Amino acid sequence: MSTKYKAPVDDYVFLLHDVIAPVAPHALGEMTRDDTRQVLEQAARFFEEVWAPLDGPADEEGCHFEDGVVRTPDGYRAGYAALCEAGWNRVSAPEEFGGTGLPELIGQAVHEFTASACNSLGLYAGLTGGAHATVSRNGEPWMLQYIVAPMVEGRWAGTMCLTEPHCGTDLRLMKTRAVPQPDGSWRLNGTKTFISGGDHDLTENIIHLVLAKVPDEDGRIREDLSTVRLFLVSKRVVDSETGALGGPNGVVVAGVEHKMGLKGSATCTMSFEHALAYPLRESSQSGGTQRKTSAGMSGMFDMMNSARLGTGLQAVSSATRAYGHAADYARERLAGRAAKAEDRTGGAADPIVVHPDVRRLLLKQASFLEAARALALHVRTLLDEPDEAIRANRSAIGSLLTPVIKAFFSDRSFESANDAMQLMGGHGYIRDNGVEQLVRDCRIFQLYEGANGVQALDLVLRKLPAAGGRALADFLDLVDATASEAEQQEPLRAYAEALRKAVQEIRASANWFADPARDPYDAGASSSDFLAMMGIVACAWMWLRMSNVALPLLPHADNKQFLERKLELARYWFARELPLVFALRERVETGAACLMALPADQF
Repeated sequence: MSTKYKAPVDDYVFLLHDVIAPVAPHALGEMTRDDTRQVLEQAARFFEEVWAPLDGPADEEGCHFEDGVVRTPDGYRAGYAALCEAGWNRVSAPEEFGGTGLPELIGQAVHEFTASACNSLGLYAGLTGGAHATVSRNGEPWMLQYIVAPMVEGRWAGTMCLTEPHCGTDLRLMKTRAVPQPDGSWRLNGTKTFISGGDHDLTENIIHLVLAKVPDEDGRIREDLSTVRLFLVSKRVVDSETGALGGPNGVVVAGVEHKMGLKGSATCTMSFEHALAYPLRESSQSGGTQRKTSAGMSGMFDMMNSARLGTGLQAVSSATRAYGHAADYARERLAGRAAKAEDRTGGAADPIVVHPDVRRLLLKQASFLEAARALALHVRTLLDEPDEAIRANRSAIGSLLTPVIKAFFSDRSFESANDAMQLMGGHGYIRDNGVEQLVRDCRIFQLYEGANGVQALDLVLRKLPAAGGRALADFLDLVDATASEAEQQEPLRAYAEALRKAVQEIRASANWFADPARDPYDAGASSSDFLAMMGIVACAWMWLRMSNVALPLLPHADNKQFLERKLELARYWFARELPLVFALRERVETGAACLMALPADQF
């Protein structure tokens, strides 16, 4: 049985040039279809041949913590060096900082290849990309010159440090402090935990972006977010005049977590002991006359939102590789006979792919994963809209869908990886065939960057009511426009009508949340079901868009099999997944009563 990784180059070429480019012509710049294929085929070869073989052995070995220093698994240093030498770590980074400057969507495709091939190793580069983007937006001029460039190059890495041992999502409870010194510098003290890539042996330096509380004008530390700021703390002292690296900077690794999965990614507890720290500027989006009390951490919010999109894509990446294993197994494993005699091979048993329940598991995985890939690309175009006249509108829709991508993608990806294991039976459960690791790896993405329940609550309490519900209305208008276009092709009319009915369920549920008479617990009780509704409808939207493109291409296409497969996956989603929206609306409207009635001491 083959367990090799095969990057989805054909799918990305189709999505980027046939589906995305017609509605977002800015997204690919001057890149032609041939340009895109050439770049992605080169990337695919690198990750299939160089990185994918590292994944299993690294899971077996894990990271080593010795004498206060972290060592990554065998092969990681060479693999990371090869990544940086080939430039795949900086595909879409700005040229002014040493990046290749290719479109962000090309970088997103490469990011999926990275994560599918070896998710643990890819985390180091992915976190670094998010960190140097934050520094480039919010850093001082000397940081852009001396910090960003070596991070883009890959000589330095980056992290984000939020969580503390006693608090995670509720950042008001942070104890980490940064205090100004008489010479104008800042010194930071505190402990952060669950820090991915907190220490390792891949780079000569690591830049930590750390949230800390600072004294207010009266020298007090408040118990809210008003005195929280984002700081840059280097593992080694950096001379702000020359960029030269000095000695240790009070950044100490207190321990490495022993985890369920992603064992090649060092998750550390970090102690900052009177470390020299540099405050970053506030995000440009936090200014204005009505400054938010949490504006000091706005740079971290920017990084977190990017990380949430990345987390959704990482989850899809692990599940995609699991699906590849399951599909190979289904074609090769012999068991039972096809129910219809004409479908039998004539042997003692047939490949299990002939059995309906096996096909259910495969179609369920593939239809989600390929819709998710399309949706992640489309949301990126919304967030990167260059037209100033519609930028605010598109950005708001992208922001609305960000928690959906993080939570729905990670929930369904974990389910998909489990379905791959289910299909493979005992051969999936043992380590030899790779899926067992992918199930373990996939589980963490439901927790990263704010657990999925928090994402759902953010969607309902913050994203839905923002600007009077304008973002949801505009998103549903986009869906409706796709339905209007698709119904011009007779085979797609039933899909368009079904999607419109599902949209009405979304509107009704949103209105239910908006009712001022709602029990205060209702939002928390029903938000996860509403987020699932949004995810299902958003994926149906993508399938209708892809079908609307594939159908007219089919008669004269060289890749008929590819397009026919797309249409069948769309058929599955509309037949089996979209109807769940109606049941989820019923669950939404049960509210909190059945959850809050049982006394706490009865659990």
